[in-house]
Amino acid sequence: MPNPVRFHIAADHDHARDAVERLFASVKQQLIAVLPNTSEILHIGATSVPGCLTKGDLDIVVRVERKDFHATEAALAARYARNSGSVRTNEFAAFEDDACTPHLGIQLTVKGGEFDVFHQFAAALRADPALVERYNELKRAHDGQPMDRYRAAKDAFVTDALRGRSAKRGDDRTE
Repeated sequence: MPNPVRFHIAADHDHARDAVERLFASVKQQLIAVLPNTSEILHIGATSVPGCLTKGDLDIVVRVERKDFHATEAALAARYARNSGSVRTNEFAAFEDDACTPHLGIQLTVKGGEFDVFHQFAAALRADPALVERYNELKRAHDGQPMDRYRAAKDAFVTDALRGRSAKRGDDRTE
């Protein structure tokens, strides 16, 4: 699934989820063996959210302390190709394995850093079935459409969802 031109929803979600769960268990064990003890290895893609439509790939975030970022980045770079279509900073790096079936994407973030939002979006989806349905509507509307259009719409959706989650936490604190 190397950099597809068009976005497509998986035809068989049960099969896609089963394949992703098996791959996640395997990759997580491999990463635990080589990454710092403080690393969090989380399945954060659509396949981690019940009822969420998926294109059938595995997305993982590896969250690390700032002091462990460069060593973790080197360990991941020794095992996976860098995602050339992604930004790279002192707090974020992305990797992928196009040879994996399903396709594997790994995002490395510094805990509390600017890009440390992937797990928050997955948690927001898991906590709100209506949000999942709106996300599924976005995916259905973009099925078969150019990937760049889907990604732009998804980015806006994620930003809005996280902004709403922030506002809710703020409301909770004021009550």
